[in-house]
Amino acid sequence: MNTLISLRTLFLEELKSKITATEPAGLYDPVHYILDLGGKRLRPLLTLMSAKMYGATVKDAMNAAVAVEVFHNFTLLHDDIMDAADLRRGKETVHKKWDVNTGILSGDAMLIMAYRLFEGYDQKQFYELNKIFSKTALEVCEGQQYDVDFETRDDVTIPEYLNMIKLKTSVLVGCALQMGAIIAGVKEQEQKLIYDYGIHLGLAFQLMDDYLDAFGDPKTFGKEVGGDIRENKKTYLYLKSIENEDCALELKEWFALDHEEMNEDQIDEKKEIVKVFFEASGGAAATLDKIKSYTDKALSIIEELDLSEESKKQLRDFSLELMGRIS
Repeated sequence: MNTLISLRTLFLEELKSKITATEPAGLYDPVHYILDLGGKRLRPLLTLMSAKMYGATVKDAMNAAVAVEVFHNFTLLHDDIMDAADLRRGKETVHKKWDVNTGILSGDAMLIMAYRLFEGYDQKQFYELNKIFSKTALEVCEGQQYDVDFETRDDVTIPEYLNMIKLKTSVLVGCALQMGAIIAGVKEQEQKLIYDYGIHLGLAFQLMDDYLDAFGDPKTFGKEVGGDIRENKKTYLYLKSIENEDCALELKEWFALDHEEMNEDQIDEKKEIVKVFFEASGGAAATLDKIKSYTDKALSIIEELDLSEESKKQLRDFSLELMGRIS
């Protein structure tokens, strides 16, 4: 993982040097604030790794990597507004620290800044990068809308939920990897393979996030533990739990409650009771099994890639490190 540590260091330096606008402060202070909150920087690191493994330089891929990170944080900023979230990576969300209007406008600026980072690539790469990036950006919006819709539906199916998290989360992971391959000039078939690896990795990553939302450590999770329970989100964890008839009725009753009509003590009670049902129903164990299944599929795709054994090992190690969030 020394390579990853080195790439992360290089990336953070480049992120600082690329995103420098400061005036008007009301627009750009929130941009710097959310970009400085930290995180694993998973997506830009995958762009850099992919480009490097396929023979391009890290420098060649850096603008695309920064674009991915700026875009990702733009989506988080707006998601936090839509979710009425108070915390992001353990700190106040932008709309809480400033206000909703600031969050909307600063987020819009970040989206534009992300696209402008492609301007340094040649015409062919510029077209290909913009094509996959725009496709992905729209899919992320579709995923977010499904996520919102599911909050008020009581008939969400597991296939629907998996499609939603694919759109909301996985496609950007796949895009990040494919952009690295585009910059390195690899063939379209190979681009599709590395993209598919990202899709399965992203699905595993999001299901882990869902699991940790209920069972994670508040000190390391960075968001409100139980936020999905508060918001009545029909996660995979919930959907697998209600397959158990002994738990389904009470779980559905808890998820029919409006958090806006509950005080914090009632919400805390709801979180604890729901977690008991998640475990007793077998939903928690089923979620862990599904995470392993998607991770195994991602690992199997690695073996099909036209990469050196050293690069394949690096991707395997990276995938398993993400799985380690559970332990």
